[in-house]
Amino acid sequence: MPREFDELRLDDPQAGAEALRATASAAARLRAARTAASEAPLEALADDGRPRAVVVVGAGTAGRAGEILAAVLGPGCPVPVVTVHDYRLPGWVGGHDLVVAAAATIGQTPEWVHECAVEAVRRGCRFLAVGPRDHALAGVAEQARAPAVALPHVGGLVESPWETVAALLTAAERAGLPAVPDTAYEAAAARLEQAAADYGPSAESWENEAKTAVLDMAGSLPLVCGATPVAEAAGRYFASRLAAIAGYPAVCGRAPGLLDGPIAVLDGPFGGAGPRSIFDDPVENGGVSVRLVLLRDPEDEGPQAARDLQAAADTARERGSGVSEFSAPQAGALERIAGLIALIDYATVYIAVAYGADPLAHTLVVR
Repeated sequence: MPREFDELRLDDPQAGAEALRATASAAARLRAARTAASEAPLEALADDGRPRAVVVVGAGTAGRAGEILAAVLGPGCPVPVVTVHDYRLPGWVGGHDLVVAAAATIGQTPEWVHECAVEAVRRGCRFLAVGPRDHALAGVAEQARAPAVALPHVGGLVESPWETVAALLTAAERAGLPAVPDTAYEAAAARLEQAAADYGPSAESWENEAKTAVLDMAGSLPLVCGATPVAEAAGRYFASRLAAIAGYPAVCGRAPGLLDGPIAVLDGPFGGAGPRSIFDDPVENGGVSVRLVLLRDPEDEGPQAARDLQAAADTARERGSGVSEFSAPQAGALERIAGLIALIDYATVYIAVAYGADPLAHTLVVR
């Protein structure tokens, strides 16, 4: 039976309480993992100089952490950073590359991640395992006499990317890639702490951007788009998080390709039907329509990207489709993506709550 949206659930202090408490632990998770990774014996990662490429293997949130790593290091990174979401490593991965296998911090790690880790060792790659203490990938590292980062358990039952992100960034630094300064980690943690105050359950819907995002998106199919590496990584995370936490679908796009393809869905069966009245209720009126969700990153967008995103927003409004915009703070890359992901983490819990779903229902699924 389809679940019904009820905005009154958003102000119920008990609804989703455990998931929201876990979400509020993001800053503590980032700090604890950074400390653990800094103390890990990672010197071997630089024994043969800088690697040709960094390849991250992980599923779900662990895999998204690899995409966040690439976004934070940015297009100026001197080596490619690639995340594998497949059953096998690419054929070009070899002994000159660093392969980091990331285990799930909640629940089971899929078998294919373990198989890719074993294959990386067989090919003679530099290898690092990241995950909770005593996870299966640590055994692969031990057999290969390779390093491992044991992530401390902080927070509740909602998986967070921040433990793995901190370990990946620290490992990249030890391997000779550009370092993210300690001040950037602390700025990101402070941003996550501020998000807990701004988006937490005690903040009323009218002043809570995460709750208003849910009210705007309810009953729509979000088309999540950005125009920078930070915004694109956050958009992919948004879509995967909506599915995992709320069972809610979304699709992703990125400028400049947004204007050549994905925006055409506004003229399809899920597009708008002309300009909407401010009194329209998309839930009560029935039907599912696309809502354009723009993740803005003003620090890195540039004038052409800003014009393209504005053109996409104008097109959506002309077709009668709704538009939501969320902006990253003006800061370094790690703090910018922390700001976007914090909003996403709270919004996805709230959309599950508003539809009467359990945000923790899928956190312990064995894949």
